[in-house]
Amino acid sequence: MPTNTAAWIPARHRRLEVGPAPYTAPGPDEIVIRNHAVAVNPLDWVIQVAGRVAYTWLAYPFVLGADLAGEVVETGAAVTRFRPGDRVLALSAGTDRDANSAAQGAFQHYTVALERLASPIPASMPYVDAAVLPLGLSTAACALFQTHHLGLRHPVADAAPTGETVLVWGGATSVGSNAVQLAVAAGYDVVTTASPHNAEWLTALGASHVLDYRSPAVENDIIRIFRDRTLAGVVAIGPGSALPCVRIAGACRGNRFVTTATAPVTFENGFSLPRTLSGMVGGMASVKLAALRRGVRTRFVIGSDLKRNEVGPAIFRDFLPAALAEGRYRPVPAATVAGSSLDDLQHAMDLQRKGVSGTKLVVTLSR
Repeated sequence: MPTNTAAWIPARHRRLEVGPAPYTAPGPDEIVIRNHAVAVNPLDWVIQVAGRVAYTWLAYPFVLGADLAGEVVETGAAVTRFRPGDRVLALSAGTDRDANSAAQGAFQHYTVALERLASPIPASMPYVDAAVLPLGLSTAACALFQTHHLGLRHPVADAAPTGETVLVWGGATSVGSNAVQLAVAAGYDVVTTASPHNAEWLTALGASHVLDYRSPAVENDIIRIFRDRTLAGVVAIGPGSALPCVRIAGACRGNRFVTTATAPVTFENGFSLPRTLSGMVGGMASVKLAALRRGVRTRFVIGSDLKRNEVGPAIFRDFLPAALAEGRYRPVPAATVAGSSLDDLQHAMDLQRKGVSGTKLVVTLSR
C-alpha cells in the first residue's frame, strides 16, 4: 500500500502542517489519484481564516484543496472509464457537507475522487496546466447549465448559434474564463468584463466584447450592447459584482437571471465575526431588494453541485475529454507555479489571498 503525506489544517484558523496521512482505498464509484499538481483557490484560505462561519461542519484535522491533476493508481469496482496509469484532472469535493472527508482533499499525495468528477487529459498537456481547471470549470458549468441556475444548452463540438448572449462579469477569473469558454462552446455569444490587460486573451477565448469593469460607464456601455440582443443570463464573479449585474439584467430583455459566484463579503483583510455577519446580511439584502424591484432572479452557485445531476457527466465525460484532446478547450487561467512540494502550499495560499489576476497558483508534487 502506498505511503501518503498531506498538508493538514490541524484546527480552525491554523496554518497548514505537513505530516503522514492514511492511504484510502476507493469506493465503488471512486478513483485514487497520485497527485502531480494541485491548484490553490480562494476557498482554501477562506476556510482557514473564517472557519467559524465557513464550512463549520469540517472534522479537523482536515485536508483542503479542490483542484488536482495526476495519475490514476486504483479504481473502484464500478468504475469503467479509467484504469491505473491514466492521466486525469479531477475536482476534489471533500469539503462538501455530505462528504466531510480528508481523504478527498487535494493537498496530499494520494486523493480519492469521484469518477464522475474526473476527466482524462491529453498526453501532451502538462499536469500543471490541467490542475487549473476543475473548480473553475465546475462552478462555471453549474452557473450556466444547471436547471435552477441559467439552464442553458450544454456545450458540444460545433454548436449552432443560439442567437442569445451571456454576460460574464469577471471574465479573467478562474470561474469567468471557464464560463466564457463553456458558453461559447454551447453556441452563445459572450460579453464580459475584465481589466484591459486581460482583454486580448479573453477575446481569444471567444468573448465578443470585453469591457473594463473599472470604467464609470461600464454598466451603461453593457446595456447599450444588449439593446439589440437577447440576454441568456448573467454570471457575476468578484466582490461587488452582484448589484451592477442585477441593474444590467433589469434593463435587458430575455432571461433576467443573475447567478453569483462570490459572497457579499471578503476576508482579505482578516476575519471579524460581527463585520462578516453584518456584511453577509446587508449584502444579500441589498442584492435581493434590487433584484425584486427590477424583476430579476438571483441565486448563489456552489461549484460541486454538478456531482448530483446531469451536468457533471455532461462536462467531465461527454464534453471535456474530446475538447481538450482536440484543442477546442484551453486550460485557463494560465498556471503560475508557486512551489514544488506540500510544504509550499501555505505560501501559495498566502499569495492567493493577497490577490492574483489572470493566473492561477499551482504547486507541483514530487516524491
